[in-house]
Amino acid sequence: MTDDTDQTAAALGRGIEVGNIDPVDLTEAFLSKIHDCPHRDQIYARTTPERARAEARAARDRARLGLRRSPLDGVPVSWKDLFDTAGVATEAGTALLAGRTPDTDAAVLQNASGAGLVCLGKTHMSELAFSGIGLNPVTATPPNRHDANWVPGGSSSGAAASVAFDLAAAGIGSDTGGSVRIPSAWNDLVGLKTTHGLLSLSGAVPLASAFDTVGPLCRSVADAALLLGALSGTKAPDLRGAQLAGARLAVLDTVAFDDIRDTPRAAFDEAVAKLAKAGAHVSHIDAPEVAEAMALSGVLFATEAYGTWAEVIEAAPEKMFPPILERFRSGQAFSAPAYVAAWRALDRARKQWAARVAGVDAVLTPTAPILPPDRARLLTDEAYYTTENLLALRNTRIGNLMGLCGISLPTGTPACGLQVLAPAFAEARLLRLGAAMEKVLS
Repeated sequence: MTDDTDQTAAALGRGIEVGNIDPVDLTEAFLSKIHDCPHRDQIYARTTPERARAEARAARDRARLGLRRSPLDGVPVSWKDLFDTAGVATEAGTALLAGRTPDTDAAVLQNASGAGLVCLGKTHMSELAFSGIGLNPVTATPPNRHDANWVPGGSSSGAAASVAFDLAAAGIGSDTGGSVRIPSAWNDLVGLKTTHGLLSLSGAVPLASAFDTVGPLCRSVADAALLLGALSGTKAPDLRGAQLAGARLAVLDTVAFDDIRDTPRAAFDEAVAKLAKAGAHVSHIDAPEVAEAMALSGVLFATEAYGTWAEVIEAAPEKMFPPILERFRSGQAFSAPAYVAAWRALDRARKQWAARVAGVDAVLTPTAPILPPDRARLLTDEAYYTTENLLALRNTRIGNLMGLCGISLPTGTPACGLQVLAPAFAEARLLRLGAAMEKVLS
């Protein structure tokens, strides 16, 4: 039996369609690889082998009868441990929720199951999803594919590792400030941040519901498009004929390059040069409203996060990783009038941004201005932890604050991603652009 676990989800789906891949054999290959992986317990919080095997058998039967439900019917994926799974613990990376076992699947998992995807299990994550670096000494810190000393990125850390280490064809994560795009960038994957409100959050453990989104971490833009269709219960965007020639792209000069490290800067410049050579029209923009919005981050994110979790946290604060506890508690500092005023200011900034970028197809930044930090130093150097965590999230948060959709693409330089941002609900346009860029960058 051949090992197909390193293929894209789209390729696996095509193999099942033509009869070259048996969903049962494929699922067993993934389950065996998970069992044998030395990093298994750092990547998966728990696996669901009985469910996976039952779903794979059903997918095989449908394939034999010519009744496949979607192009990904029979393809095994992992789920971040904040998506409810009926009868299986969903603990969101925190001891505060130990033993929490829902009765029903999250809405996006129901949609994915309806499309025939196979659920392999639940992946580790940053505690309550409130960190972009992926360090979690409370439960587990997944590995980075490049360096054992590096963190994987978060908060969808295990989702990224499950794909990077060939333990799932794709991982389903969430993104509140960059939690799909950062681990994707640091593990050379494609990560799609969807527009807030596009995919249901029902049955997903919240961080800040006004910004929370669902998205896939995967090996290709085609995978991201097909997974978007499966998660939404709709037809996937059509990527055929995607071209880069004539595309209008703008590099955001405001904020995105502050304190950037040399390697991410060089990787970004090289990637943009390739896009321009392929026929894209590249311009540069300054957007003061981005800096204004970034200054609102503390009141907007931390206030809602603490307001959501204060009662649970304060009942047992000793169970939390102290830097995460401190970040939640920072939400106490803001009053209700300050929170309302911040939202009004953000709404103004979003309108200014929309007017400024109306003439371009997408905006480009480095996904992260830094390389993955050293995990050991993060545990001993408080200032280093604070600086690196905030820098990790800085560029991706622009997309969340401005209410955009976005994608991180590998640049060809390890652990360096290219972030592409498009207007709200423009996922089809974004994915077509991403598919064209992917060909050039690879």
